Amino acid sequence: MDALSGVASQFSERLLTLLDRVEYRRVETGEDMEDIARLRYRAYKAVDLMPLTGSTLVDPLDFDDHAFVFGIYLDERLISTVRVHHVTPEHRASTAGVIFGQEIDDLLDRGLTLIDPGRFAADPDMDGEEVVAVPYLTLRVACMASEYFDVDGCLTACRPRHAAFYRRTFAAETLVACRKNLGIYNADGALLMARVREIRSWLYTRYPVFDSRLFEQRMMFEPDDPATPRPITIKPTARLARRRPALVGGAVETGRGWFG
Repeated sequence: MDALSGVASQFSERLLTLLDRVEYRRVETGEDMEDIARLRYRAYKAVDLMPLTGSTLVDPLDFDDHAFVFGIYLDERLISTVRVHHVTPEHRASTAGVIFGQEIDDLLDRGLTLIDPGRFAADPDMDGEEVVAVPYLTLRVACMASEYFDVDGCLTACRPRHAAFYRRTFAAETLVACRKNLGIYNADGALLMARVREIRSWLYTRYPVFDSRLFEQRMMFEPDDPATPRPITIKPTARLARRRPALVGGAVETGRGWFG
């Protein structure tokens, strides 16, 4: 094993160690949504992302029937949140669609199905190892959704300076390199897409933290069933799912990636 591969392996193991302390919660109550809104407020204020009003912190897309809002908890502390949309030609509502509607419609008109993770927010008071890990722990939700719904692609709407992270980590392709004047957002935006079926084995080998078992995916995304109540918290199954073939070659990104 060369030095770079060794560093990459150590980084992946550190992510798994942190994941052992993580729980995911699907937000379905007003009280939990208030916690999410407070975290969004603190995160967006820290980077001056948008005007902070009730309609920007919680919006109608949070309650769309193809949307799933999650809180990510480390040692029972809410550290980040993400909203995931299952986007289909028949159901086109999504976070990125507000900005890149025509480009996404072009994909859907070709019959593609997509996952669109948006409304990212992370605790701005984190530091050290947690800061580095949060994008991976959070984007794991999008990986699970992409596999569970068996979609063609996973979108990324981000600030252009963050696009390199998605290209390195997910082999994401740039659809729109930069768009200015994004309405309520105080930022330029880029749109990328990862071809999730093509990269899945490669991705899970590089980053075992993104892997999961089907029963975890079901707890995350299946409709509610009164006969079998959903657990309040969902524990990750990445260690149980380390079933991918070894990767030959390739380097793991070990620097500070981030998303907008």
